[in-house]
Amino acid sequence: KESEGTHLFGVAAIDAQTALAIGEWGTRVRTEDGGKTWTDVSFTVDEMHPQFQWLSPREQDIIREGGTVYEDVSLNDVFCLGAPSQRCWLIGEFGYVFYSEDAGKTWQRSTIEGSRELDPIKLGYNEVTFDDQYQPVLEEFAEGIADDGHLNVAIEAMASPEEIDELARNGDPFEFFEMLEARMQEVRTTLEDAGLLSERVRLRGQPPWDYEEYMDDDPEFLERYYAGRVNESPGVKVRVIQNPILFTVRFRDEDNGYIGGLGGVALTSADGGQTWRYSNLDRKMAVFSVASVPGRAVAIGEKGLVRASVDEGQTWAPPAVDTFPTLFTFMRDIDFDPSGQVGFIVGQTGRILRSNDAGFQWQQVLPAEPAGGGTEG
Repeated sequence: KESEGTHLFGVAAIDAQTALAIGEWGTRVRTEDGGKTWTDVSFTVDEMHPQFQWLSPREQDIIREGGTVYEDVSLNDVFCLGAPSQRCWLIGEFGYVFYSEDAGKTWQRSTIEGSRELDPIKLGYNEVTFDDQYQPVLEEFAEGIADDGHLNVAIEAMASPEEIDELARNGDPFEFFEMLEARMQEVRTTLEDAGLLSERVRLRGQPPWDYEEYMDDDPEFLERYYAGRVNESPGVKVRVIQNPILFTVRFRDEDNGYIGGLGGVALTSADGGQTWRYSNLDRKMAVFSVASVPGRAVAIGEKGLVRASVDEGQTWAPPAVDTFPTLFTFMRDIDFDPSGQVGFIVGQTGRILRSNDAGFQWQQVLPAEPAGGGTEG
């Protein structure tokens, strides 16, 4: 990665010899000799990857010839409990959450609960307008996620085997593409009219209008696209996709963990990171860090955001009166000592806070408070 100029954003050590580092372009590197050498196990794109057909011709050629093209995603944080535990977790953009049970040798993708998929909207042969029965279903779907800005909607047009064979292979691919595009736009318009912002709607499997540029080098290009669009009956699939930008991941033990992210996103896990669920944080400000001790979790973030939970992240509340200084600066990180009694928060302008009672009360250590108060203004 040094020769590629890749930026690294996080590092975690399991023991004196084993460590992991993560960063931009799906970077994951691992050492087993105390950092002398590193093995690259980054996220990459192959010919079966959904991103492949949207790569440049040069990047596609690199993959076909056995070269490496990295996935365009930034991994923002990695956390390991440390030996003797072998558990590690990493998070990043676009809801990327993974866990490892073997000190980062292999990784499994986590599940974020809250996804929802509608029954497919069925259409007739070469039809683009759906029946009136689907109108209230789509409107209710849009209204149900309108306030959850971290949730986007994916729309995919599907075609029957007969449509692909008769309209695409033995017809004009461009007319086939227009049909798929019209199907997606019909659903998109309904969702946006119901209040869903256009930037939260993603059209998946869009037609490759420039397919002719790829056919000489990749004769199977169109067939792969058709294979991704085929369905038993024509229609449109609509589902929620997780799209939170995640900043930090922390685990108290092998089971209980927390994630903080952009827009007030907070996630909790009680099964070692295999599944995650959203917490109800009452602010849309960024959550930069979360730490927990038995019976208490504390989340901090931008513009003085601080929230505490006493029920493993099910609910969050502001600190009790006179237990936390009034701050309006960014707070970037929080951690507790191994005993769970002493905690520290650091942030903007050299700010350091300390707790001596497992995160219930906090005092400002630096900068020194002026006589007569612990507030900013």
